Amino acid sequence: MDIQQKEINSYAREIVIDLSWDEIKDDFESAIKEFSKKVKLPGFRPGKVPRKVLMKQFQPAIEADFVENSVNTYYLKAVQEKGMVPVNMGNVSDVHFHHGEHFKFKVAFEVEPEVTIPKMKNKSLKVEKTIYITDDEDIDMAIDEMRQGHAEVKTVEDGAKLDDFVIGDLQEIDATGVPIIGKKLETRYLKVGQVPFDGENQKILDGIKPGDKCQVTVPIDEKGATATFELSVQNVERQVLPEVNDDFIKSADPEAKDMSDFRERVKERLSKAYEQRSDKAFDDHLTDAMINHVNPEFPPSMAESYLGHMVEDVMKSNPGATDKEKIKEMYQPVAERNLKWYLIRNTIIKNEAYEITSEDVKADIDQRKEDNPNEAKELEKYFKKPSNRSRLEDDLMEKKLLAYLNNFTKIKEVKVNTKDLRKQSEGMHNHEA
Repeated sequence: MDIQQKEINSYAREIVIDLSWDEIKDDFESAIKEFSKKVKLPGFRPGKVPRKVLMKQFQPAIEADFVENSVNTYYLKAVQEKGMVPVNMGNVSDVHFHHGEHFKFKVAFEVEPEVTIPKMKNKSLKVEKTIYITDDEDIDMAIDEMRQGHAEVKTVEDGAKLDDFVIGDLQEIDATGVPIIGKKLETRYLKVGQVPFDGENQKILDGIKPGDKCQVTVPIDEKGATATFELSVQNVERQVLPEVNDDFIKSADPEAKDMSDFRERVKERLSKAYEQRSDKAFDDHLTDAMINHVNPEFPPSMAESYLGHMVEDVMKSNPGATDKEKIKEMYQPVAERNLKWYLIRNTIIKNEAYEITSEDVKADIDQRKEDNPNEAKELEKYFKKPSNRSRLEDDLMEKKLLAYLNNFTKIKEVKVNTKDLRKQSEGMHNHEA
């Protein structure tokens, strides 16, 4: 088999395969036998038609079958011989088959490109790291969330107010007020004042009691279409928040000594949460900086395949998402970014000979069990599952890669006051309203 290969670019390949008659004649004879099994000729049983008769009457059809069924076999042998791994279906062209002479064809395909990492120097990557500065209002908001978790729920008989929960059935009705069959939502919890039960709907729900009925209009899709529902109220519930006193502190955080210590411990947890948020964002910015530094080419077929899987996952987890092309457009930059990082990641692992051993995995699991002794058995059980263990291996490798990139990073710390974040959030909410 004569194989001529051509590199079009870093990922596109083209090979021309030329096989002599001696190399393919046995396969062609097998093709004749297979063809004879599906031929019906008077006077002959299936599979028993003489070769000469078959070739005389059906040679073009036999040759066409042979070409169609053999191209992929010879193509796979050729790429294996050359040590190439296609990432897509090959595009076959220029097929020439001459009985008794040779069989020649061309295949264009894509491979995973070899990525070249530019020489890394100190401060090759410039990355910002956010330092969040919290304040007393953050602590108050965190304590309010804790109060929500310890709230008592009581039934309200004198009418719903802002932030109460109205429990009832929602029946969609048409323009004349007639119920639409199959459009009933049973036992739904509606929070008064929360979208979409704010604005006019809030006014309608204000003061409503068990047994009452009313009509509310709510959006039913992203384009702004609305539907009218009749609400049959079953119950009205109100959360009664506990006072922040010694009893509350004891139940919310038994290790807190007093109010001052309680607030300090809440502040520490908040700082840790913001630190984790900062670290996660920094890691993303760091890999983005490396992607920009290398900017590898990628095979369009790999990007298309990866994007296709992303779109399927999004549509499965969001049954209401039906515009496939819109989702595809939204996630295309993400797919291309992730694919570039995948190629760079593999190159660094290969260049640096990185690996995650079973000892590395065991050490990490042991550390988790030591940090969370009450969950030791659950952790042991969780990581016995191969898929969870595999994800842990990927996480450990990612940490190793990020540590490698940190060696070439200049970090610029940017301080952000959480009060500014709250103002931005309030501004966005007011704009949406």
